[in-house]
Amino acid sequence: MADLAPKFAPFLGMGGVASAMVFGCLGAAYGTAKAGIGISGVGTFRPDLIMKSLIPVVMAGIIAVYALVIAVLIANSMGPPPQQNYNLFTGFCHLGAGLSVGMSGLAAGYTIGVVGDMGVRAYMQQSRIFVGMVLILIFGEVLGLYG
Repeated sequence: MADLAPKFAPFLGMGGVASAMVFGCLGAAYGTAKAGIGISGVGTFRPDLIMKSLIPVVMAGIIAVYALVIAVLIANSMGPPPQQNYNLFTGFCHLGAGLSVGMSGLAAGYTIGVVGDMGVRAYMQQSRIFVGMVLILIFGEVLGLYG
């Protein structure tokens, strides 16, 4: 039984926690920064549109919450070493879950950043684009949710 539960198995689970948080927060940070650049460009010409233009920034921040949730779920399934029964299968499952959520969060953050930047700039020129921009942002956010 000791072959299936080596001492390094929790390291794999913590790798899943770290990868979920690192990649998910990188995606959220990129999405926030890129959409913020678009908002600052809009604010110089049309300050009245700033509040409606904050939607991409809020949606990018939610991606970090997805990563935090999976990191807490993985970390709560681990226990201290005396009563721990953590095998290789569980460690690899947690590593895969963390990588899945982290990479999908990175992709969703990139999507929201690009769409948010260009969508907000297009909204400044044509107000009818707002509904389409929000729909595309929702589809980008779903990438992170499905991870």
